[in-house]
Amino acid sequence: MDELRFGRVVGDGMVEEWRYVHNLIVPPAAMSLEAARERAGRNWLENVYLGDVLVGCSTVRPPEGVGGAATVIARVLPGWRRRGIGGAVYERGLARAREMGAGGVETCVLAANGDGLRFALEHGFVEVERYVLDGESDLWVDLRLG
Repeated sequence: MDELRFGRVVGDGMVEEWRYVHNLIVPPAAMSLEAARERAGRNWLENVYLGDVLVGCSTVRPPEGVGGAATVIARVLPGWRRRGIGGAVYERGLARAREMGAGGVETCVLAANGDGLRFALEHGFVEVERYVLDGESDLWVDLRLG
């Protein structure tokens, strides 16, 4: 995985790349450029590249309050999965959450994303809740690192 590199999302070009991966993997939560910019202002967002090719992105939502849980989300484009990229993205996000003082780690996965659910469970997460957002029909799964 020598060529794998990470770039903190800064500027509209990188926000657009992050948004592309996010919207492709979680279409029910697709967001506008403005919404992605806002998210970049309050969360730690990174794009992930293999060489110069965009292969994924990540989000780390800071913990709320002392000892709160951070949310770590690793996204890898379908054509690049099962190559160890997701594990590297997740480990980096986990390290960032710890640097932020997280007392725990959570993640959120669209239930229809079987790869994402399997990945979370294989990395020690346990399901906490399944829900549908008001006015929507897609099922989401919240998980917590066990």
